Amino acid sequence: MRKPIRRAAVIGAGVMGTGIAAHLANAGVEVLLMDIVPPTLSEAEKKDAGARNRFAALGLDKATKAKPAAFFHKSRSRLVSIGNVEDDLERLRDCDLVVEAIIEQLQPKRALYEKLELVTKDDCVVASNTSGLRIRELMIGRSESFRRRFLVMHFFNPVRYMKLLELVAGPETAPEVVDRVRRFGEDALGKGVVFGKDTPNFIGNRIGVHAMLVAIHLMLEEGLSPEDVDAITGEPSGHPKSASFRTADLVGLDTLVHVADNCFESLTDDEDRTAFKVPPYIRAMVEKKLLGDKTKGGFYRKGKDGAIETLDPRTLEYRARGGDKGIRNLCKELAQVEDVRERVRKLVGVGSGPTPTNLGVGSGPTPQTDATAGREKAERFAWKAVSRSLAYAARRIGEIADDVVAIDQAMRWGYNWELGPFETWDALGFEAVVDRMKKDGLALPPSLDKMRAAGAKSFYTADGRVFDLLAGQYKKLPSDPRIATLTILRKGSAPVLKNDGAEAWDLGDGVLGLTFKTKANSIDNDVIQLIHDSVAKAETDFRALVVANQGDHFCVGANLFLVAMAAGQQQWETLRSIIKGFQLAGQRMKYATVPVVAAPYGMTLGGGLEVCLGAGAVQAAAETYAGLVEVGVGLIPGGGGNMNLLWRAFESVPEGTAVDPYAVVTQVFKNVALARVATSAEEAKAFGYFRQESGTSFDRARLLSDAKSRAIALSESGHHPPAPRAYVLPGDSGIATLKMMIGTLVAAGQASEHDAKIATKLAEVLCGGVAGSSHEVTEDEMLELELEAFISLCGEPKSQERMQYMLMNNKPLRN
Repeated sequence: MRKPIRRAAVIGAGVMGTGIAAHLANAGVEVLLMDIVPPTLSEAEKKDAGARNRFAALGLDKATKAKPAAFFHKSRSRLVSIGNVEDDLERLRDCDLVVEAIIEQLQPKRALYEKLELVTKDDCVVASNTSGLRIRELMIGRSESFRRRFLVMHFFNPVRYMKLLELVAGPETAPEVVDRVRRFGEDALGKGVVFGKDTPNFIGNRIGVHAMLVAIHLMLEEGLSPEDVDAITGEPSGHPKSASFRTADLVGLDTLVHVADNCFESLTDDEDRTAFKVPPYIRAMVEKKLLGDKTKGGFYRKGKDGAIETLDPRTLEYRARGGDKGIRNLCKELAQVEDVRERVRKLVGVGSGPTPTNLGVGSGPTPQTDATAGREKAERFAWKAVSRSLAYAARRIGEIADDVVAIDQAMRWGYNWELGPFETWDALGFEAVVDRMKKDGLALPPSLDKMRAAGAKSFYTADGRVFDLLAGQYKKLPSDPRIATLTILRKGSAPVLKNDGAEAWDLGDGVLGLTFKTKANSIDNDVIQLIHDSVAKAETDFRALVVANQGDHFCVGANLFLVAMAAGQQQWETLRSIIKGFQLAGQRMKYATVPVVAAPYGMTLGGGLEVCLGAGAVQAAAETYAGLVEVGVGLIPGGGGNMNLLWRAFESVPEGTAVDPYAVVTQVFKNVALARVATSAEEAKAFGYFRQESGTSFDRARLLSDAKSRAIALSESGHHPPAPRAYVLPGDSGIATLKMMIGTLVAAGQASEHDAKIATKLAEVLCGGVAGSSHEVTEDEMLELELEAFISLCGEPKSQERMQYMLMNNKPLRN
């Protein structure tokens, strides 16, 4: 029996507690958020429920205002109620899950568990979000029954966005409790669950903090600066841009010191324990409250002139941002290498030594210039840092986790590494790394010699196996059929349809999958053509079509270079043909005789959203950021986005309802004119970008599988294309009213004259032209109005200037 988790409590309204509560609410769980009663209340306040719940109320208020947002939509906060641990413990009797996220000290936690044992029901799971305290120490004094339903649920901050959930079971935790929480974490919360062992700081923080502190220690040894280290340990290493020192500023130096001290104090038998010893200058920074972003200054800060300054660890004084020019230029170059494995190989240069050849940037004798010196410094530092981290991870197998997969997943999901330690090892070459480590005198576990003796050449194999270091042999990688990439699902050795911009693959079960192949999945002529061709192919040879892209973002919009070039050369008919083709592609999807399901995720902007508006159905990743943002480049949507967004707004109004079309048009106008971007799939539904019945995949790894299932279900439930629609729109009176609104903004200095011109064109389209109030405006009429407005704006010099600026600077120009 799978007992659901419907009601939960989170105790501790700090950053982690409120983040957990918010994400539980995102998943539809009713949540009670609790904290202590403020200790400094007056006698009158002690009798006031609002005052007694102040800490929980403040925590919830911060969560609702958090940036980035903790809730998918502000309405989700209604699922969260507040209380305190003195007055409201009885309310826990109905909870299926209680998560403790209070101060990281044993005694307060033990005292709380004693109270929880008295009020929670026998099948209520009690979990701690501790980042490293041991279960056996936490459970002292608790009954066997309580210990059976207790475990660690270690979320990573920010909870909504970080995929990792570490589950750690105690020696007496019931297997069915572990399985229940695992399923809830994966299926309801969309988390990637990794099972750790009851060791200090579990998996992610043990490996991640070790790697960070190794880099921090090496900085002084190698004579580098924080900027140098961050340049090396960021994107070139396959890690986030925040790298080492910037990450410390983000999480807070006090937090980093706490985790490091916990490791140093607890890991008395760790052979690399000294790595966790906090350098004196960092302790001095904590004493001086230089804690990072939370105190407006850590390793970096903004100076009085707005320029970034760096703390010199030798003097503890801020200076202008600098660093080694050779390292900086090399790392910028490496960051452009798309293949992370190739990027790391070029940085580390496993081989004969630190030469430019090993970095893949040259060959033969090279004069000792700033550039070559910087390369050698970067390679030497990178090898020392990476090799020490990889060796440490290998020695932890059996202690913190039983397999390399758990460690790799923990680092990818919890620290946003592109490759986990053992995936990095494979990228560098298993045997070459082992040989060089031994040459350097690094301690390696005997299991690696056994692995090599078994003839293994890598930890992972192309046929889906991974080497089990404890068993000394390969085993099949665990798989979940719901987690599927295009590579996994596609059938055959070649696509069904293909051109330079897109491909369509047979995904099995009668579903055709269309995927864009352009840079950033932008829309160009080839993509437009293959949308047409894919719909036609699906209607004859398949039962459904799924639009499912790969890469960081679903689609960032139309190919702006293509539009800007045609506009600059005044190729109006060519441009007209492109935009008309895109409009018709959207109509082709909308009226297809088979279901068409779009699967957006990440940035789904401009033309990307227009693809979704054209598709009959949407299965979106929860983290989808959608909006029609064309005004930023001096244009309005041209691929049917204006009409489809307006039609979506009208379709929710029951027939016969007396509704002012101007009110509907005005809201759509604001969303487009302000380039309003939804920050989640749920918010996209609230904005009218997706329908309320659109599906949401909390785990993006399941998105393609979910979209395929949705397409099949639509096919099997009797799909029929919709009838074309037409509406009476505000016409000239609506245009005049919107122009008055626009004029007010210009007069107040909140919009430029060119902004006004763009907004006026948008108003003319959304109001159905000057004659929009005299008849029901058809889709063909709306598309023609949109097309003409788009082309006319392309001819505006200031719009062309905005397009060029965006192409050069990757940000909009306001003029």
